[in-house]
Amino acid sequence: MLVDGVFSGGGIKGFAFVGALQVLEDRGIYFERVAGTSAGAILACFIAAGYSADEIEKLLDELDVATFLDSPMAFSSIPFMRWINLYFRMGLYQGKELEKWFYEKLADKDVYTFDDLPEGALKLIASDLTNGKMIVLPDDLEEYGVNPGSFLISRALRMSCGVPFFFQPVKMRVSGGESIVVDGGVLSNFPIWLFDDENKRKGRPMLGLKLSSAKEHMEPHKIKNGLNLFEALFSTMKDAHDERYISRVHEKSIIFIPVEKYSATKFDLNEETKLQLMEIGRNRTLQFLESWKDSPS
Repeated sequence: MLVDGVFSGGGIKGFAFVGALQVLEDRGIYFERVAGTSAGAILACFIAAGYSADEIEKLLDELDVATFLDSPMAFSSIPFMRWINLYFRMGLYQGKELEKWFYEKLADKDVYTFDDLPEGALKLIASDLTNGKMIVLPDDLEEYGVNPGSFLISRALRMSCGVPFFFQPVKMRVSGGESIVVDGGVLSNFPIWLFDDENKRKGRPMLGLKLSSAKEHMEPHKIKNGLNLFEALFSTMKDAHDERYISRVHEKSIIFIPVEKYSATKFDLNEETKLQLMEIGRNRTLQFLESWKDSPS
């Protein structure tokens, strides 16, 4: 059974997606087109490139995510100066190693640019802070004077995964200056709207995978200090747009994977935590498929 899939952001919690994918493949459910933001963009790219769920699990199992934490050379060993560096470079880590890894793994499947995939097979979300707008990749690249088909998917993926202040933003050079581009989750952490109209016309089911509980099951933010305020502000900013769009109809086609208690940026995950996340993804997907109206079972 072919469906279109949309994957939410969620940082390292994205390991839960792997367990969900394994269950879907076991049930004969595969993706025709995929879209995603941040961690969800990674899964979407690997699926579009032809990786199976088990192959993705092997990739992530062999991966030492700490290697992505490539601090700028200048003053990187002095804690105080690292924060000074953050002020000028706008990110603790360069993100070059992350992009290099994306490039190498996609190259293993002979996928480099968007032209290497069927038209419309992959869409990623990023945020243009300079112009205050959302970017759908590769669709919106022409607005920046870039040929969408020849654009490296690894670079688009790096843009979608650029967690603000954590990784240095990507700078898109355009006529008259440059645009600062960061994580798509800033503006749309779960872009389930991307395929909506087209799916209604084509009659192909759409399946969303979201790294959180359903809205009615989530605890309200507890705001008692400035840090709580910032966390609530960022959370609301990245989720409000999508939550407003999700209707009761959409909820019936969304696998909500409750992983709120896990950190999105804890890059030193141990093996036990990875397995826990994957198991949550498996269990929640099995529960979902019992009642999903489009399930082949």
